[in-house]
Amino acid sequence: MKLHELKAAPGATKAPKRKGRGTATGQGKTAGRGMNGQNSRSGGGTRPGFEGGQMPLYRRIPKRGFTNIWATEYTVLNVDDLNRFDAGTVVTPALLEEVGLVKQVKDGIKILGNGNLDKNITVQAHKFSKTAIEKIESAGGKAEVI
Repeated sequence: MKLHELKAAPGATKAPKRKGRGTATGQGKTAGRGMNGQNSRSGGGTRPGFEGGQMPLYRRIPKRGFTNIWATEYTVLNVDDLNRFDAGTVVTPALLEEVGLVKQVKDGIKILGNGNLDKNITVQAHKFSKTAIEKIESAGGKAEVI
């Protein structure tokens, strides 16, 4: 069987109702919308979340907290992820993006200390945790803040 030979099993698909195609069809004239009312009009109906005038759920729930729109959001990477590089490599944010370890650098890259590092590499990033610096330096590498 080839891709162009594929088709649905008999009875698996059903033709859509062809509305508004004359009175003989049973779906003509009002096209299944009924006679009058909000939903019979074009653009009729209510918005999502509308509860008939009752105070909607998204307004009943109390607001909590605060979102700082100027907060710096770092792209996080663990020390364990750096084992894929050869010894002596200088790991930069551009290299991390090129290899595919990081899809997008937000406000910078932060290296965290989860896992172990086996090779001595120089890591250039915007921020490091204390344990990440310890593990990089214990492996014989350097942690450089950009």
